[in-house]
Amino acid sequence: MMGSLLTQSTTRAAIRAEDLPQGRQFLTLTLGGEIFAIPIENIREIIEFSGLTEIPLMPNFLRGVINLRGAVVPVIDLAARFGRANTEISRRTCIVILEVTQDETVLALGIMVDAVNEVLTIEPSQIEPAPNFGAQIRADFIDGMISLGERFVIALDIQRVLAVDEMSALIGLSGSSPEHAVALAP
Repeated sequence: MMGSLLTQSTTRAAIRAEDLPQGRQFLTLTLGGEIFAIPIENIREIIEFSGLTEIPLMPNFLRGVINLRGAVVPVIDLAARFGRANTEISRRTCIVILEVTQDETVLALGIMVDAVNEVLTIEPSQIEPAPNFGAQIRADFIDGMISLGERFVIALDIQRVLAVDEMSALIGLSGSSPEHAVALAP
């Protein structure tokens, strides 16, 4: 009897383990007609674009800040961060609120995208290494290429894309006063 219960319990545990997705989950998003993916573990929430407060004298990739339940959250235009033209605001434009780690501190940053699409569960075998050439964004921004049948989706290394130290240096905040540093630290 005890062996039978143990076998049933073990079988149920095995079935439950098989029901769980084994791959990583990614949110796909559209940017300038291309589809990119970011791991969902970095995403806090997705909000509809409803405007933002622009900050004077900032580079074009820092579109402004939003008030997210009392917190100041910088919004990065992902297209502009990739060296492209600014994102055109449309009905589907969204801000994806992400958490990035900088010097053991978790920061909230928003990225402006043309649209969010779907969440995909991707098996490790579907992820190819990042190419050394041919991508229209910096190679260090690419975590890998997700194979979806006949096409590939670029999986972004969001920690590198939103590296606060690098963006601060680009903005010119690295040597400025602390009150100006609020632009990238909520």
